[in-house]
Amino acid sequence: MPLVADTALPNFERLRQEGHEVLAAGRAQQQDIRELHIGLLNMMPDAALQATERQFLRLVGSCNRIAQFYVHPFTFAEIPRLPDTQAHIDKYYSCFEDLKEQGLDALILSGANPANSDITTEPFWAPLAKVVDWAKDNVCSVMCSCLATHAIVQQLWGFERYPLPQKRWGVYSNRVTDQYHPLTANIDSRFCAPHSHVYEVNSQQFREAGLVVLAESTESGLHLGVSPDGLRFVFFQGHPEYEAVSLLKEYKREVRRFIEGVRSDYPPYPENYFFDEARDILDAFEKEIAACSGNFDNLRPFPDQALSKTIDITWSDTGKAMINNWLGLVYQVANKDRAKVFMEGVDPADPLGLVSGKIQADKQICQE
Repeated sequence: MPLVADTALPNFERLRQEGHEVLAAGRAQQQDIRELHIGLLNMMPDAALQATERQFLRLVGSCNRIAQFYVHPFTFAEIPRLPDTQAHIDKYYSCFEDLKEQGLDALILSGANPANSDITTEPFWAPLAKVVDWAKDNVCSVMCSCLATHAIVQQLWGFERYPLPQKRWGVYSNRVTDQYHPLTANIDSRFCAPHSHVYEVNSQQFREAGLVVLAESTESGLHLGVSPDGLRFVFFQGHPEYEAVSLLKEYKREVRRFIEGVRSDYPPYPENYFFDEARDILDAFEKEIAACSGNFDNLRPFPDQALSKTIDITWSDTGKAMINNWLGLVYQVANKDRAKVFMEGVDPADPLGLVSGKIQADKQICQE
């Protein structure tokens, strides 16, 4: 179903060029189709801000609900920005206070780059707590990505992330632990998902806190979890929104950091991502870097184009299916009058009827 381009956000036009259906606001208003309004809190740094917009817009726009999706990006003034990025935010982003007044059906919280070992000292910590305090009582569901997951489980459930010996990044095989939960209905029992994080929370912490683990990996740990009610908070530690080249771009940044002397060791490959042809290309580039002996004036550009042709995307369909399930549940629960978030007769503590048994967990309840 279509996204609605209610602003001139440049990523709407880019998605149109990729073949996605994006309705102009005027055309959308002429159609008698239900609207869903979704906030997108974008906490990513400048270099990834617009890519993160596009990734989540694409996921939402891939949903097959009979609805028009309005996505409202916003961010925090507390996050330092360069002038060009701030100009983009000023022109295209919403104000959270305005979104509170207008109402939202659901909320997506992006990840962020960790700058401090103590997450409570991050610039987004205090304003994020205010957003979540409002959202838990005023939207149907909050979907958290990676570092947002770490922040919310600490804020609301009191358990803390911990540092990994080295960055976990790559593409990992995951197994669904509850195939009958509405969020994982019709998902393959085993699927791939990208991860990229230097801190993590684990499945044992989730279970001890009373949260529900829905998908995990023997290699990368927790991928997907949910609050006990089944919908209010959805937690991804992985990145179903990633594009095929997202990890490639991250690897390129790490190589650049090595060249600039910011990191002392040459970056290892993301796991299960670069294979034979790609490794040959990257091995040759690493040898060229070593041959420069610190003088990189004549070093050829990083081989993005050649590498991008070797990369397979193995997680996109599953990611879209999970987000489709999530938005289907939001569609079922959300009231058309967003000032009253839940439909009459829906228990906010058990919106899906999973606890009371009113809705059978083995049915695809998000199906129209």
